Amino acid sequence: MGKRYFCDYCDRSFQDNLHNRKKHLNGVQHLRAKRVWYDLFRDAAAILQEEQTKKPCRKFLQTGQCDFGSNCRFSHMTEQDLEKLSAQVQGEQRSKELRQEGADVPPGAIEDWLEKRAKRLSAAQSNSALPEKPAPFQYPPGWPPVQDLPPSLQAPPPGGWPVPPNLQWG
Repeated sequence: MGKRYFCDYCDRSFQDNLHNRKKHLNGVQHLRAKRVWYDLFRDAAAILQEEQTKKPCRKFLQTGQCDFGSNCRFSHMTEQDLEKLSAQVQGEQRSKELRQEGADVPPGAIEDWLEKRAKRLSAAQSNSALPEKPAPFQYPPGWPPVQDLPPSLQAPPPGGWPVPPNLQWG
């Protein structure tokens, strides 16, 4: 069957060879899908400027749908959408101006946050019911069954292993 090429923009795959890939990457469908993808990451100010220069789409205003979708050369934004977008752009500009002036962090905010964090950590440590040193692991009584283990892995009897007479210290 051979290798296949999957295009993330178009969400389709085809046999991967030079001819097919070149034909797809230069195709109108691929170029439109790629443009729509990158439009998702455009700046709000650029979108606002572009939408203000377009005339409203009559078909979209009448029916709420347009056959061309995102490829339509007319604007599909209502007046309310344009107002919201302009408010967003103004908010971004204000925050950018504040950052340039160096007033992006209110004074004392970091110290307050550190103080609250220290209180939370001390409260969590005092409320924790965990012992300081974890107890050594112990099997529950009767587990593992001694008769199933080889002698080298069996636990010693309570008094210890019996020492053969020839190994005793005399």
